[in-house]
Amino acid sequence: MKKIGITGQNGFVGYHLYHTIKLFQEEFQLIDFQRSFFDDETELETFVLQCDVIVHLAALNRHNEPEEIYRLNTDLVKRLIDSLEKTQHKAHVIISSTTQEERDNLYGKSKKEGRLLLSNWANNNEGRLSGLIIPNVFGPFGHPFYNSVVATFCHQVARDEKPKIEIDGHLKLIYVGELVQEILEAIRTEDNSHELYLPHTAEAKVSEILSLLHYYKITYQDNGEFPKINNSFEHNLFNSYRCYMDIPNYFPRKFVQHPDNRGAFVEIARLGIPGQVSFSTTVPGITRGNHYHTRKIERFAVIKGKALIQLRRIGTIETFDFYLNGEEPAYVDMPIWYSHNIKNIGEDILYTIFWINEPYNADDPDTWFEIV
Repeated sequence: MKKIGITGQNGFVGYHLYHTIKLFQEEFQLIDFQRSFFDDETELETFVLQCDVIVHLAALNRHNEPEEIYRLNTDLVKRLIDSLEKTQHKAHVIISSTTQEERDNLYGKSKKEGRLLLSNWANNNEGRLSGLIIPNVFGPFGHPFYNSVVATFCHQVARDEKPKIEIDGHLKLIYVGELVQEILEAIRTEDNSHELYLPHTAEAKVSEILSLLHYYKITYQDNGEFPKINNSFEHNLFNSYRCYMDIPNYFPRKFVQHPDNRGAFVEIARLGIPGQVSFSTTVPGITRGNHYHTRKIERFAVIKGKALIQLRRIGTIETFDFYLNGEEPAYVDMPIWYSHNIKNIGEDILYTIFWINEPYNADDPDTWFEIV
């Protein structure tokens, strides 16, 4: 079992890597890292000695003073190297660099300098280094106005703000989940490539991305329809967008009922993508679910009875409670990386319709147990 520590484990990429590694407890053991370790030599050395693999993600992306970006990013690498040398520990170090290495900005220069410093350490100390040079990363939970233009535009579009395109550049992109798989591959193969360019998995102009986000806003957020999705990039972008919505104040969404003398008709979901529809009954007091997905798109629709649907983002403690009643049929959609459940809180049987975008596959279920 490899022991893995992640500097910057609470950052954008660090969050996804940390919680993905937790899914492989028989293969990996996580060593906790705190930002304060960089300010305490003893703590940092203790951390280093515990790790078979150190994934160095801690870095500053933006600052009012570019010189501070360069100073801090190179300083963090130097402190890590000092600890490795003092402990004479031959860990496998993985550093995230960027395709901005060759650009004329201090962020790119700081990342290249850090990678070269670690390369020199590895060559002189029988260490192992994976120097990952990474294209633009996007995905859920990136910080708007900091991590990427995708994060910024998702945040703005979801809140009816008006994004402004400064330069309609052509972006080469990688989804954060795909990047995590590349890091896991480097760990498993014990990669020693000091300069490893990771391939981008999608290309799009900034204006094309913004157009898709507006489409998701109108189709999904405003009208409750699942949009047409043409490829894996659009799937990942849509899942990312959903996580930037104001989830606790958006759900539950009431259905439009069409009553007549026979009863009432309700349309559960209008779909631009394939999927699977299921129906369940739940007796009073019983809870279903308590799991999360990393890629699946899912809708819970209560049509009869009383239900409590709960959501909690993995790695956080805040729980969102949604109360639904079949007398006013409504639905809640499940964002990725949110554990969710549904409980019958009434005195009668609860009737629920579930829709999910892919049929259950026992060999690749993307269903991870965790109590909300």
